[in-house]
Amino acid sequence: MSFTINLGVWNSVFAVPCSVVDNNIKLAGSVQLKVLLWVLRHAGETIEAEDIAHALGIDCADVKDALLYWQETGVIVSRDNVITPSPAPEATKPVEKDVPFQPEMKTAETSPERPKRVLSRPQKPDSAFVAKRMEESEEIACLMQTAQEILGRLISSGESATLLMIHDDFGLPSDVIIMLMQYAVSIGKGNMRYIEKVAMNWADEGITTHEKAEERLRLLSEEQKAWRIVEQAIGIPHRAPSKREEEFAPIWVNRWKFSPEMIREAYDRTIDGAGKYQTAYMNSILERWYKAGIKTPKQAADERMERNTAVSGKTKGTKSEQKKQYSFDIDEYERTSIYDNMKR
Repeated sequence: MSFTINLGVWNSVFAVPCSVVDNNIKLAGSVQLKVLLWVLRHAGETIEAEDIAHALGIDCADVKDALLYWQETGVIVSRDNVITPSPAPEATKPVEKDVPFQPEMKTAETSPERPKRVLSRPQKPDSAFVAKRMEESEEIACLMQTAQEILGRLISSGESATLLMIHDDFGLPSDVIIMLMQYAVSIGKGNMRYIEKVAMNWADEGITTHEKAEERLRLLSEEQKAWRIVEQAIGIPHRAPSKREEEFAPIWVNRWKFSPEMIREAYDRTIDGAGKYQTAYMNSILERWYKAGIKTPKQAADERMERNTAVSGKTKGTKSEQKKQYSFDIDEYERTSIYDNMKR
């Protein structure tokens, strides 16, 4: 009599290193885990990154990044394009003490008397160092978890490294980083490249406390509201402002206190005078009104009549010559803009 034990799908199994679950399950993203499982399943076969990408339906560059991640964490070793298991834990103990990027961090800590200014982008820590920091610091582990909740997705190893760099090298505490991420998501820029760029600017400007970050976010919110008022007043589709628009809108709305009607009037005159929308031209009109105390459309109309009368009295000749004289006056206002003087 013969017997057979039917294990179903368990008749075909393959091994997964315990360290994957013990040390990397919190940090590794879905792509990294998929690539590792596929590689382990096809052990002994000749495989290419393109094969993995095709089988998993992901980009080949992501496959190579995932393989590099598992090499950095010590799960696999690649020599001459052959992937092998890492050495036994006993053989790696002396190496674990050599923490990546530790010398750079110690150098930064030896000169606390110098104010921290981020003048250039430092090198990101590797995945192994990020994992070690998450194990050692509950604050860092919480930061990574909160980042995934705010961004609404799993963050990659590269994004985790960026957040750790912002915390350790830029000097922004976790609560400030969280505030920054929430702001970035609220304006539709929840990508790590934008978050890193803003974080670098904040660190350079000394915005490293909850109070300073709150004040900066308040100013940014006011700038956004000012731009919405301007774009609605001049009737353009909703979009992100240009750099000049971003600078001018808060001045027009918050500092000079112009109403949407006055902004629209300035826009119409810009189109009439310049033939197209030009922020500098429009600013010259609003600046002139601000210095003259003109706050209503009626006052603007009266001022225009007075200017036309003055130009007609000073300029003799054809209408084209009068128009040239009037245009020259506008150019002069642009050259003597008080906004430019403030920037200098």
